[in-house]
Amino acid sequence: MDLKSKIILIYGPTASGKSEFAIKLAKKINGEIINADSMQVYKELKILSARPLKKNYKKIKHHLYGFKSVKKNFSTGDWLKLVNQKILILRKRKKIPILVGGTGLYFKALTDGLVNIPKIPIRFREKIRFLHKKLGSEKFFLELIKIDPLAKKNLNSFDTHRAIRAYEIKLFTKKSMFIWFKKTTSNYEKKNFYKIYIDFPRKDLLDRISARSEGMVKNGAISEVKRFIKLKVPKTRSVYKAIGIKEIREYLNKKIQINELIEKISIKTRQYAKRQNTWGRGKMMDWNKINQKDLNKFLKKIYICST
Repeated sequence: MDLKSKIILIYGPTASGKSEFAIKLAKKINGEIINADSMQVYKELKILSARPLKKNYKKIKHHLYGFKSVKKNFSTGDWLKLVNQKILILRKRKKIPILVGGTGLYFKALTDGLVNIPKIPIRFREKIRFLHKKLGSEKFFLELIKIDPLAKKNLNSFDTHRAIRAYEIKLFTKKSMFIWFKKTTSNYEKKNFYKIYIDFPRKDLLDRISARSEGMVKNGAISEVKRFIKLKVPKTRSVYKAIGIKEIREYLNKKIQINELIEKISIKTRQYAKRQNTWGRGKMMDWNKINQKDLNKFLKKIYICST
């Protein structure tokens, strides 16, 4: 299998060994690694985001890791713009781009394009959120399908975030969110990509997540959050989605003990891994699904691509 002309995409749940596999692949095919994880962009969250170690950077060049301040929001659109630039640069240097991460929306933006919806004012969006809170999920959804019938076959009342988004888009732009989606195109053709979805056995993955959660706490995650707190980052920033910040704050405020802290981080991470797998099963059906145990076999099938 020759991957010389491809852009390699590697997706999988947290703790599935994506980074290690990407390094092995990069060595074999003259590749460089580009981050596709929304939390690993932040320079102040090295431990909580499980950012690759510096020793790995020496083995293979890594891009878009730990370069953004937690005080700044970083959107999918921001990431896509930088990634397109990086892919262009790497191709000019005869290197194969290998994108690695667990943020499904990043990969979708790259392969399908990013929806170019006009910016909706925050006050307008807050009104819709208030309406959702007032009505509840089921009644809100019924109101949504009245103004946007396309939502009925594309969403359900439990998909709170997307239901709210669909409502505000329809009300503000007078056009269904799903019409906006149809007009979206990627900068690339499907044949440009080779997509790998790492399928990790659930029991083994849960064991790895538990070990990682304990390791994070032992290796400095608490000190990392202490430094983060001192920065007084506004609560509206996207970095607060990072697992561990809330839990470690509870520990620092003496609301939970250290064992409870590790367990809470582990539970949250398991829930996140489940959501990642749900995304993968639903939106990555055309990806090459490879069992974690078969990754080394896959590497043996790859041709060595000299430039």
